[in-house]
Amino acid sequence: MKLEPRKELSARDPLAVGVTLARARRRFALAIVVEAKGSTAARSGAKALFDSDGEILAGWVGGGCAQSTVAHAAVACFETGSPQIVDVDLDDEVLGAGMPCGGHMKVYVEPVIPPPVIWILGHGRIAESLSKLGAMMGFGIVAVDSTANREQFPDADQILGDDDGYASLTPASDDFVVVATQHRGDHQSLSRLLRTDVGYIALIASSKRAGLVREYLREAGLGEIAINRIHAPCGLELGARTAEEIALSVISEIVLIRRTRLRGSICGAPASKGALSHAE
Repeated sequence: MKLEPRKELSARDPLAVGVTLARARRRFALAIVVEAKGSTAARSGAKALFDSDGEILAGWVGGGCAQSTVAHAAVACFETGSPQIVDVDLDDEVLGAGMPCGGHMKVYVEPVIPPPVIWILGHGRIAESLSKLGAMMGFGIVAVDSTANREQFPDADQILGDDDGYASLTPASDDFVVVATQHRGDHQSLSRLLRTDVGYIALIASSKRAGLVREYLREAGLGEIAINRIHAPCGLELGARTAEEIALSVISEIVLIRRTRLRGSICGAPASKGALSHAE
């Protein structure tokens, strides 16, 4: 979704801008003045949106001394992923640059970080189960398959049913991709995916098929570092056998990686051994 220029966004109501940003999967911080005492320019209920660099996108929560403090809090909220209440003491000469503004405010600052998306390539019970479980876990869902329809993927946010060349396969770096195409076009889709910076790529296939795909990718000129990004076998070791169990093991691995990323212990998705050696 294409956003309006920053100048046009800033002139609009902050809540309306927030909806636009959320639809475009853009992160932002919402700041709301929850208490104002004394000579404060902004009153209770005033709102503003900040981007991840602390730049104001829309709205207003006061002048320079107040805005600077809230902007720093917004940046900190992105780093922790948690909201906070900021005390803004406008009688402090440091904040007022030698000229106290007067008054005191409390500002609630909350980061709004869109959930990552699981891109599901393919159809059938595994793909449908992945869609259902992923939606239950709060992920965005994009189903990619020429036969995909709303009946098969009722929980999907988007269905890409006419993209045999995978031109619309544009995952973000923190998204997840699961290739469950049952051998149809898996090497082409993986070749495209490995040229993106998406953090997790899983291939649901037998060990034999996964080996053939890796060999194809080598012949296509991709190096071992890129090829080793593919999780195959994928999923946590659950002893999975049914389609639903296989989907559960993959979703479990995705949840584990997402939460580990949020804890800040890793920068990307580690390769993990799974139990998915499916029959050809």
